[in-house]
Amino acid sequence: MSLVLDPAAQDLLFREARTANTFTDEPVSEEQVRAIYDLVKYGPTAFNQTPLRITLVRSPEARERLLPHMAEGNRPKTATAPLVAILAADNEFHEELPALFPAFPAAKDAFFAERPVRERSAAMNAALQAAYFIVGVRAAGLAAGPMTGFDFEGVRTEFLDDDHTPLMIVNIGKPGPDASYPRSPRLAYEDVVTTV
Repeated sequence: MSLVLDPAAQDLLFREARTANTFTDEPVSEEQVRAIYDLVKYGPTAFNQTPLRITLVRSPEARERLLPHMAEGNRPKTATAPLVAILAADNEFHEELPALFPAFPAAKDAFFAERPVRERSAAMNAALQAAYFIVGVRAAGLAAGPMTGFDFEGVRTEFLDDDHTPLMIVNIGKPGPDASYPRSPRLAYEDVVTTV
């Protein structure tokens, strides 16, 4: 059985996707980011909780605040990427559930009254949305450079609050020269899938 998605789209979204380490200076517009969000917001999450929150680092002042929190190897690419996004999980996502999951508005209190439960669910579902976001960046014809090499507590303190947990930082833009490493190996189907 073949995939329904056009092979060129498969290549764009997956086979040719690479983590970008260098970028051109072509800006990433607000319109592009809105188009990305307007596509990826439809990706499913448990109870439609959609806990991902995105902080766009656009101003030079904000970037200067971010750079000290990046791992040393990630600073140069974060300093030069046209746009940087801080992706975080909203641990108070349940406040939106009555509107986001009208089929069962009581889910807010029935399942997510306890903060530790919310934190686990927010982390898992926001990570899922972060993956959608990265694929959406590719769908917009841009490259993404997702990173977890940073001081999580420093970024939380500098840009977020106690109700938000940073997950990753994503550099976004058109890939520059030698933007990515050669494709690394992938595990075979037989090494990953078990049928029971």
